[in-house]
Amino acid sequence: MEQTWLSLIPFLIVISMSIWLKDILPGLVVGLLVGSVIVKSDILGGTQQSITYMVTTLSDDNNIKIISFLYLFGGLVGMMNIAGGIKGFSEWMGAKIKSERGVLGIIWFTLPFTFMMPMFRIMMIGPIVKSLITKMNLRKEKVGVTLDISTESVIVLLPVATAFVGFMVSLVEGGIRDLNLGMTPYEVFLLSILFNFYAIVMLLIGIIQTVWPSKNINNLSKDVNHKQLDEEEHEFHRAGIKKELSLVKAQPWNLIIPVFLLLCLSLYLLWENGTSLGAKTVFEAFAMADATFVMLLAVFITLIFTFVFYIVRRQKLNEIMYHFYDGGNQMMQAISLLILIWALTLSAEDLGFSEFISSTLGSFLPGFMTPAIIFVIGSITGYFIGSSWGTWGLFMPLGIALALSTDASIPLTVGAVFASGAFGAITSPLGDTTITTASILDMDLVEYAQYKLKISTLGAIIAAALYIVVALMI
Repeated sequence: MEQTWLSLIPFLIVISMSIWLKDILPGLVVGLLVGSVIVKSDILGGTQQSITYMVTTLSDDNNIKIISFLYLFGGLVGMMNIAGGIKGFSEWMGAKIKSERGVLGIIWFTLPFTFMMPMFRIMMIGPIVKSLITKMNLRKEKVGVTLDISTESVIVLLPVATAFVGFMVSLVEGGIRDLNLGMTPYEVFLLSILFNFYAIVMLLIGIIQTVWPSKNINNLSKDVNHKQLDEEEHEFHRAGIKKELSLVKAQPWNLIIPVFLLLCLSLYLLWENGTSLGAKTVFEAFAMADATFVMLLAVFITLIFTFVFYIVRRQKLNEIMYHFYDGGNQMMQAISLLILIWALTLSAEDLGFSEFISSTLGSFLPGFMTPAIIFVIGSITGYFIGSSWGTWGLFMPLGIALALSTDASIPLTVGAVFASGAFGAITSPLGDTTITTASILDMDLVEYAQYKLKISTLGAIIAAALYIVVALMI
C-alpha cells in the first residue's frame, strides 16, 4: 500500500482510548483491528489479518525470547517470594534505609550489577523497591521514574554488555555501509553516544531528584495510602496469597544467592556467546553477544539451581511450584500488551508508516536543523509505538539519508535517532519499560505515563535545543 496518513490512525486510537479509559488494553485491541481492516479494506479479512499479525510476532525468535524471559523471571521472583528471600532482603535493607533518598540511592547502587537489559534490571530490583515504598509510605510515581531513568538512560549510553549494543551497531552498519566514512560502524556508534543528549539530560535529572528528594515524602499522590490501595486492588484473588507471603520466614540468602548466580551467569554467558561468534576481546564479546538469548539462558539455569537450592533448604515442593506459576502469571498482562504492540507496529508498517514519515519531511531541511528535527519527529513516533528498537529501526535509514542530503553530521544525527528511541521507551504508555515498572509497582499505567511525560518533555526540550546549538558549532 502506498504511504498514507491512514498509518497514523491505529496509534492515535491507542493513545486517545488509553487516556479516555485509563486502560491501554482496549485501545490496543481496537487500534490493531482498525489498522488491519484498513490494510485489507474488509472487516472479516481485517480481523483475520490482526490474528496473522499476532502469530507473526510470536514466530519472531527475539520476541519469543523476551516473552519467555519475562515469564521465567516472574516465576523466579515468585519462588523467591515464597522462600522469604525478598522479604528477608527488604527487611535487611529497610533497617539501613530511613529516607526517600536512601530508597532512590539503592536504585542507583544496583546499577553496576543489573545494567545488561532494561526489563532484567526492573524485574530484578522492582520487587525489593516496591516493598520499601510500601514500608516507608513513599510516592510510587517518583520512585518509578527514578528506576526507569536509571535503567533506559544509562543502558543506551553503554558501549558494551547490554541487550542494545548489537542491534544499535547493526543499524548503523546498515545505514553507512556504502558511504566510505573512514570509520567502522562501531566507531560511529561510540561517537553517537556523546550526542545522545536526551539520555544524558534525563540521567542528570534523575541524579538531581535523588540528591534533592521531596520535602514531604509522606504526601502520596491523591493522598492514597499504598497499603490500603494494594488491599483494594487485590481484595479477592490476591488476598490469600498476600496473607501467605506475609507469614513466610524472612531469609535474605534465598534472594542473595540466586541473584548473585544470575548476575555471574549473565556476564559469563555474554563473554562465552560473544567469543563463539569470533570475538577476540572481552569488549568485543560483550558487543557481539546475543544479549536477549543470554539473559533467557541465564535465568533458566538460575531457575533450575534455585529450585534445587530451595528443596535442599526444605522448602515445600508444592509451594515452590505454585508460586513459580503465580509469579509468571503476574507478568501475563505485560506479555499480552507487548504482543499487541508488536502486532500493531506490523499493521502500521503495512500501511506505509515509515514511508509516510519520510515523504512528509522531504529534503528541504537546513543541515543544522536535521538532527533536531529527526529527534523531535522520532520522539513523537517513539511515543506512539513505545519501542526504542522500533523507533531506531524506522528512523536510522531516514536520519542518515537526511544527514547526507543536508550535509549534517552523521554521528550527531545517529545520536539524535538513538535519543528519540530512548524518549519513546521512557515516556510512552506503550513502552515495555513503562509497562513493566507500572506492573511491578502496582501503578495505574496511563496515570504513570502521564506523570512521566511532564519530566520527559522537559528533557526533550533541552535535548532539542542542544542538537541545534551543537549542529551550528560542528
